[in-house]
Amino acid sequence: MIDIINCNLDCFSLHLIGSEVENDGILFSSSIANIDNDLLRISLLRYFLTPFTSEDYYRFHHESDLSLNEAYSYVSKIFKNKDLLYEQSINLAKHLYEQSTHPKIKGGEFYTVYFKDCILDGETLDAIGLFKSENKDTFLKVIRQNGNFNLESQKGINIKKLDKGCLIFNKEQESGYVVAVVDNAGRGTEAQYWINDFLHVRKRKDGYANTQNFMSFTKKFITEKLPKDIEISKVDQIELLNKSIQFFKVNDLFNIDDFDNEVMAEPNLIKKFHHYKKEYEEQSDTLIDDKFTISEAARKKQQRLYKRVIHLDKKIQIVIDGNRQNIEQGADKKGKFYKIYYDEEC
Repeated sequence: MIDIINCNLDCFSLHLIGSEVENDGILFSSSIANIDNDLLRISLLRYFLTPFTSEDYYRFHHESDLSLNEAYSYVSKIFKNKDLLYEQSINLAKHLYEQSTHPKIKGGEFYTVYFKDCILDGETLDAIGLFKSENKDTFLKVIRQNGNFNLESQKGINIKKLDKGCLIFNKEQESGYVVAVVDNAGRGTEAQYWINDFLHVRKRKDGYANTQNFMSFTKKFITEKLPKDIEISKVDQIELLNKSIQFFKVNDLFNIDDFDNEVMAEPNLIKKFHHYKKEYEEQSDTLIDDKFTISEAARKKQQRLYKRVIHLDKKIQIVIDGNRQNIEQGADKKGKFYKIYYDEEC
């Protein structure tokens, strides 16, 4: 978890990056930016850091040699010598410009920021932030002239809407640092240039990622794969989903053998489950550990995606949160039915 309460904005550099497709080029600032206003410093801290609420972390990646990842290389030089921030911010801006080749990518302000005293999972660390503002909002300004009040509109950056950003914590350098990423400026193919092309990061292997990936592929197995292989009712599918959620709720440590025995239970089901896990890992290029610390944040996020509802016709829904033994399914001359037993009406 990131704690930004005591985080201090030490210094930053700002450049204007245009569209590479339009050959707009880059407008470089002549030096490090100056902040001599405490209110502005607080506003910038809020703008840069408030969006980082997820515990879903990344790391810099390269297919052959991590040192060949350009963003990683430039950031490492800044961590080694903070006085190189301005020089390396120019290299980072050039690198970002070269990746902005999609016609839908907008130009904008690019910030390279050095933060001190940021806290990640209880550890105080320096961090480097890379941010880009792409979208402008219209603001109204009230002007008093000759005893009257008039309005004029201005275009500017909304400090409550960070478009793209990342925080790189000075930790685990040899494996690509710990990187938090925000990308709120679109979900199309063109939007992926920030994560995939400029930063070139991959999901970090930790409890959060393992919990998220395991629960995600388990849901796919139960709701998509299993019905294709065997005849299974919606009620039984939801029962498996409920057992999965309960397992992650009551355990702090995950062990796949325990999960097999408590959730899947039947040998044939366990065999199919492990076969699908292997397929999932190969297709997604993601290796999921068989033992890991369960992340409560990831569990809660994934649980919201576990839809435990049976839809009947168009206007009837049955929500099943447990007590599978109290539900029977059948058919008579009137049609198909569900029979539900209960002790009291709440």
